[in-house]
Amino acid sequence: MDLVAACRAFVSVGTHGSFTIGASVARIPQSVASRRVAALERHLGGRLFDRTSRSVTLTPFGRDMLASARRIVDLAEAMEHDAERARLRPFRLAVPAICAPRSLARLVVEARRHDLHLELHRGEPAERARLRQRHEVRAALVCVPADEAAWRVPLGLAGGTDPGVELVRLETLRPSRADRRGRRRRVWIAPEDDVPHVRDPLTRLRDAVGLQPTQVAVAASVVDAAAEALAGSDLVLCSPFEADELGLHWRPLGEPRPVRGYQVTAGLREDAERLRGALGAAVGRCLGVPEAA
Repeated sequence: MDLVAACRAFVSVGTHGSFTIGASVARIPQSVASRRVAALERHLGGRLFDRTSRSVTLTPFGRDMLASARRIVDLAEAMEHDAERARLRPFRLAVPAICAPRSLARLVVEARRHDLHLELHRGEPAERARLRQRHEVRAALVCVPADEAAWRVPLGLAGGTDPGVELVRLETLRPSRADRRGRRRRVWIAPEDDVPHVRDPLTRLRDAVGLQPTQVAVAASVVDAAAEALAGSDLVLCSPFEADELGLHWRPLGEPRPVRGYQVTAGLREDAERLRGALGAAVGRCLGVPEAA
């Protein structure tokens, strides 16, 4: 027996003194109301109503039970209201600033299909970590080494012109003897990749192949980095997805093969599992994870 449904029928009939009116108010057929009341009487072990062909009145037992039944109905309705509010409560998620608005909008739509109402906060790695530490967001996508990542995004170098090669090697940025006094080509690292596991291998390679310290530098923003690439011969460290968005020509880097790694950090394990599981593919598209072949 559905105790809540039976109590609803009992309260409605008892309040209005009629199975016909009570069933109508409860929005159920009269026959259903009768069956539910009868089931409740069997469950409680006593008659709730005295029935005649013309009237329905509460028995003394029914009067004693009506207040308790009403409390059950009120509590069930309050619980349903609280559940609806909980489903609609915004889930604040910190995401990389590099994520394209179109992909983020699709993530929000996909999340709603899973009863999750995302409220997104875009920011650089340090800002996302700070938002999570201060509990200003419920979860954050944070940068981690590739072997710790739930999502992996390959990085390469992109420029304003087609390089005409399959791979770009950092040593090709060494200026010729005739061009040593001219401006040296640079590789710009966006703030999203200004993390040790991406930046440090690249700067070590810079030193190993004989480039100047300024030839691998961190840009103020990915927009600034892209502007330098579009205006001249500089290169931007980015993903293929970003290069396409920025109108740049992307190629893999010969060595090392940098990878952006992302993991989700959250206060509750189920929140993290929800983002990695049901929404994992949608999150990956926002981050620029390549589509599976």
